[in-house]
Amino acid sequence: MELPMAKAINAGLRAAMLADDAVMLMGEDIAQLGGVFRVTEGLQEQFGPSRVLDTPLAEAGIVGTAIGLAMRGYKPVCEIQFDGFVYPAFDQIVTQLAKLTSRHSGTQSFPVVIRIPYGGHIGAIEHHQESPEAYFAHTAGLRVISPATPHDAYWMIQDAISSSDPVIFLEPKSRYWHKGPVDDEQAGATMTQARIARSGTDVTLIGHGAAVSMMHQAAEIAEGEGISIEIVDLRSLSPLDMDTVLESVRRTTRAVVVQEAPGNVSLGSEVAAALAEKAFYVMQAPVLRVSGFNTPFPPAGLETVFLPDTDRILDAVDRSLAY
Repeated sequence: MELPMAKAINAGLRAAMLADDAVMLMGEDIAQLGGVFRVTEGLQEQFGPSRVLDTPLAEAGIVGTAIGLAMRGYKPVCEIQFDGFVYPAFDQIVTQLAKLTSRHSGTQSFPVVIRIPYGGHIGAIEHHQESPEAYFAHTAGLRVISPATPHDAYWMIQDAISSSDPVIFLEPKSRYWHKGPVDDEQAGATMTQARIARSGTDVTLIGHGAAVSMMHQAAEIAEGEGISIEIVDLRSLSPLDMDTVLESVRRTTRAVVVQEAPGNVSLGSEVAAALAEKAFYVMQAPVLRVSGFNTPFPPAGLETVFLPDTDRILDAVDRSLAY
């Protein structure tokens, strides 16, 4: 099938709900409306109001209620309407949800999935285009994942729901309506492993979510200039699959990390540090990072200045090759 990512997630949610009656969806305007981005469209009609619930505009209440439901044997999937709206629920996520399994010495699991549309490129207002992944990746006890393709989105949301760990499921909203193939077979689209999205020999580009499509565009341009680029789609942001990253960088001996989030104390920083520790003697150039700037996300008219683009990625590739 060819599906946009939003429809692929919808299909993945439907498959999970058909497979397990304990799965339920909750969030602001997700039921009759189908959510702001229509990701849950049609699911209340199919599964009823006891399994697809509209909640009050209270993110802390949504996540707190989901924690209680998980303790009673349910598998709640919460939608946070926009990335910047997650912070009222931050206390529930990092001080309760992330720690409760450890607090119970592993005897109680908390299979809560928190879906968060994130990132820029949609021309939205303040609090609607942020990239909060570093906060959650830093928090022990949470899995943090982000698909880059409809195929991965379809399978990874099902993996997330079946996990006994709490999962932050980050959806690159700028990719919601870009179509791609979704296969009946999972074909390696797991939430735990990175993937080699393109093979190359000169430089490895490493990223996640919407950055993966930008890296593909940069690789196509570079190929016309005789530069062969390999692309690693991280998929899992916590834990990181550094084995796949290292396998690629040992082949190419150069690495550039790309992300929309600001670069200071970021996921890209962690990847760069891990490469410096484990691949120092094979790399022919330092790890370079291409990211958003260390400022609050600007008004929509300036987002193209703030966000990485192919020019900035290719500039980093040229600088890496110059060493």
